[in-house]
Amino acid sequence: MERKIRKAAVLGAGVMGAGIAGHLANVGIPVYLLDIVPRELTADESQKRLTLADAVVRNRIAQAGKDRLLKDKPAPLYDKKNVDLITVGNFEDHLSVLGEVDWIIEVVVENLEVKKSVFAMVEAHRKPGTIITSNTSGVSINEMAEGRSDDFRKHFLGTHFFNPPRYLKLLEIIPGNDTDPAVVDFMMHFGEHVLGKGTVLCKDTPNFIANRIGTYGLQVSLHELERLGLSVDEADALTGPVIGRPKSATFRTLDVVGLDTYVHVANNMKSKSRDEQEKVIFEVPPFVLQMVEKRWIGQKAGQGFFKQVKTAQGKEIHALDLQTLEYRPSIKAKFPSLDAAKAAKSLPEKLRTLVYGKDKGSEFVWSVFKKVLLYAAEKVYEIADDIVAVDQALKWGFGWELGPFETWDAIGVEKSVARMREEGETIPALVEELLASGKTSFYQKNEGRTAAFAIGGVYKGVEEKKEKINLAALKEQGKLIRKNAGAALIDLGDGVACLEFTSPNNALGLDVLQMANIAAEEVQKNFAGLVIGNQGKNFCVGMNLAMALLEAQDENWLELDMLVTNFHKAARALRYMHRPVVAAPFGMTLGGGVEVVYLADRVQASAETYLGLVEVGVGLLPGGGGTKEMLFRAMEQVPEGGSVPVDSFPFVARAFETIATAKVSTSGQDAINLGYLRKSDRISVNPDHLLYDAKQLVLAMDREGYTPPAPRKIRVIGETGYATLRQNVYAMKKSGYITDHDELIASKIAYVMSGGSVPAGTEVTEEYILELEKQAFLELIKTPKTQQRMQHMLTKNKPLRN
Repeated sequence: MERKIRKAAVLGAGVMGAGIAGHLANVGIPVYLLDIVPRELTADESQKRLTLADAVVRNRIAQAGKDRLLKDKPAPLYDKKNVDLITVGNFEDHLSVLGEVDWIIEVVVENLEVKKSVFAMVEAHRKPGTIITSNTSGVSINEMAEGRSDDFRKHFLGTHFFNPPRYLKLLEIIPGNDTDPAVVDFMMHFGEHVLGKGTVLCKDTPNFIANRIGTYGLQVSLHELERLGLSVDEADALTGPVIGRPKSATFRTLDVVGLDTYVHVANNMKSKSRDEQEKVIFEVPPFVLQMVEKRWIGQKAGQGFFKQVKTAQGKEIHALDLQTLEYRPSIKAKFPSLDAAKAAKSLPEKLRTLVYGKDKGSEFVWSVFKKVLLYAAEKVYEIADDIVAVDQALKWGFGWELGPFETWDAIGVEKSVARMREEGETIPALVEELLASGKTSFYQKNEGRTAAFAIGGVYKGVEEKKEKINLAALKEQGKLIRKNAGAALIDLGDGVACLEFTSPNNALGLDVLQMANIAAEEVQKNFAGLVIGNQGKNFCVGMNLAMALLEAQDENWLELDMLVTNFHKAARALRYMHRPVVAAPFGMTLGGGVEVVYLADRVQASAETYLGLVEVGVGLLPGGGGTKEMLFRAMEQVPEGGSVPVDSFPFVARAFETIATAKVSTSGQDAINLGYLRKSDRISVNPDHLLYDAKQLVLAMDREGYTPPAPRKIRVIGETGYATLRQNVYAMKKSGYITDHDELIASKIAYVMSGGSVPAGTEVTEEYILELEKQAFLELIKTPKTQQRMQHMLTKNKPLRN
């Protein structure tokens, strides 16, 4: 019988436990969230005359964890309604529910004896065959399983989520000595396909893979910071995006993690290491221990290495001076190597510029890199099966763009090892074997396929799963059909093509529209259908704002008219061709990006898609069909067939408000709530599977016998509806909520969505609304205040309220 997880239980309702429960609810799995019974009443409970016997008190801790899911930012839930899938309880009254579930996840305190006592309770209530896992970040899986039954040990393993569970991709899977391999395979597959994670198989060693290497890197950074006398803000400037790491870099990351948590992980590693040199590295510096004593433990305490301070100029971020342990205004890092690295085009160039520079900043980066790379190469086969697992764990768990071995390739293995030898370092056997075999990189690529170096002097092909389509690899394999400066058309195989945006930030310009027309023609002739998708940082941030502003400042109104007309032309070409089109949005999908999504018959969106028609922020309204489409989609929601016609005004008003207030969805699921997506559109939880899922949807539509949509007509709310919308806008203006220019923009949107100067109930076509939309767009872009907003967005990257 095929194993399935239909219901789960999470034991422990702290930040991590509640977050895991929330993510299970995100993917539709009902979950019990249990925690201990409180031993004392709160002041509020006493005032309400509650007792320790009342259920609301006994479930208080689990309920608090569930409630937190509705308040935390970033939001742990795709949709707040998902919280209804979580049922709270406690360890004394509700352990019997463990007999109902298919997966039990322990997320209690990181203490071996506490965990073992929890598992003793679990064993008394679970049914045979139920999977039990620990979310431990470093306690031994085998030690936790001691004393349990054969069936328990067979179904027991580690599943280490990273915080926050919704957003961080890594899920470490750690089998014990007695874990059934079939259970391991199931959890690897379930983690990837149902939970949307990057699953990495780890060995049962202290801190597993990501925390082992990542914490080592943080410790090295702390020690090198002290040795070189750098400040925390200088170190963060050197270890953030410039080296392919998150904006939080090193010390902001420690603040987010929490210094108390971090010290626990470091001490855990130190206590379990048998290597004296390793113990020295994992020794927490005294200044960190002082910070923990003072409860300066980071973001959750309001201060750590950084602190937000109110000044006469507003809020400022101050940094901790490690010499005085006092906060001072942040300083800008000034290193020639850093400036040169920022100017370099590719990440490998940036890394080489920094590590081989000649100033204190480059010395810091080199020293940290050197020790982390040597450590990773020394420990790789102790903690993992291959270098790929190590690289993936660090990329998915810590947000590195390149893992340790990819980093080594980027800076040059031969050159860096030569320098390491000069500095008296011992080179690990894996690296010696690589160089002795005449090879100079850990990874090799051949026609888009990757192989990784392994012990024995051989390269082994990196597994290529069918669900992970790689557009760059397809191009290397000769699958490029056409391209220009802003877009490309790629053969995905099986008769499906992909229209990929390649412009900076995937912004929409004439070159992208030109390729859209080419794609329509090519797909009509030679393909079964088209996916609109890419693998950039975000799907599309909208039109090329700089180009549009330049045309407006030069008063090239005819050019701007042609830009909008060309967008409409490309939309018609894709919308009405005799082949199915599926859009695959992800990440930021804003303005024109949403309008591109609207060109498609169906949408396969990533769970992490943030859609929004945000044009009002730059003084415009959606001019590429977005206003029209939101109106038509609103009218689709109006019930039909009743004895009394349903008033369509509330549906139009809701869509109007969504555009006028520039609402952006917090997830793909939320985009359905806001009306940006239809209920029939699909969501991919694993972003790596997005293009594959979109391709399968195209093929399914083709098999079912695709026919293009017919042009649509609707009955508009007309002049009376416009008057009501306009009255609401005026009321907001009089109340001081919006400016005069906001009022003008909102009025233009209201005019278009009402259908213009026609009586209520007039039947109009899509082309008619598109023409109204275009005219309103052109009228707004001619105004000085809209041009000021566009300029401000380009220079400050935030909206101007003028």
